[in-house]
Amino acid sequence: MSSSSDIAVARQSVLDRMAAAAREAGRDPGDVTLVAVSKQQPDERIDAMLAAGQRVFGENRVQEARVRWADRRAGVELRLIGPLQTNKAREALALFDVIETVDRESLARTLADEIQRAGAAPRLYVQVNTGEEVQKAGVRPHLADAFIAACRAKDLIIDGLMCIPPELEPPERHFALLAKIAQRNGLAKLSMGMSADYEAAIAFGATSVRVGSARFGGRLPR
Repeated sequence: MSSSSDIAVARQSVLDRMAAAAREAGRDPGDVTLVAVSKQQPDERIDAMLAAGQRVFGENRVQEARVRWADRRAGVELRLIGPLQTNKAREALALFDVIETVDRESLARTLADEIQRAGAAPRLYVQVNTGEEVQKAGVRPHLADAFIAACRAKDLIIDGLMCIPPELEPPERHFALLAKIAQRNGLAKLSMGMSADYEAAIAFGATSVRVGSARFGGRLPR
């Protein structure tokens, strides 16, 4: 297991590389947020990341996140980066600051109803399945404009887009596609890029990158 000092050094290395990628693209490094993917990480690593100054974390599952962050929530921004079941929408709205995986009509309708009930809403991103992979969640690219419009018609405020490119394809064209969809829909936020490709994502306009193994030293067996 990585020590606290190792994790702090690894985090700073990623931040330095992010800053270099942003400057290379003519961007302000402060415009790109580092999201620590904390799913399936042991408590010791989470505490080490908090001690190192990390305050933005990404989780895949509502229930796992609720347990993990019950006593760590103060001052932390939580993002849901995994698929959201409609029956978990109310709990997700109460827990997360950002939901990055709005991807279907039934979920959009449920979120709209729950937001109306609660009177408050997290920031919402639409997930786009840029590779049109059958096993992966997300709106198909050619349906993205219509889906964003449908969300807005339900009074959902969409802040940005998220994608996960296919593992075996160069990610750049997927980042470019997501940026193009965002531009024509007036969206400024792009969640794209993970441990292996976040520098390329920054070059294509990512405003947040989701990094896990490069910072935590890999997941422990469950």
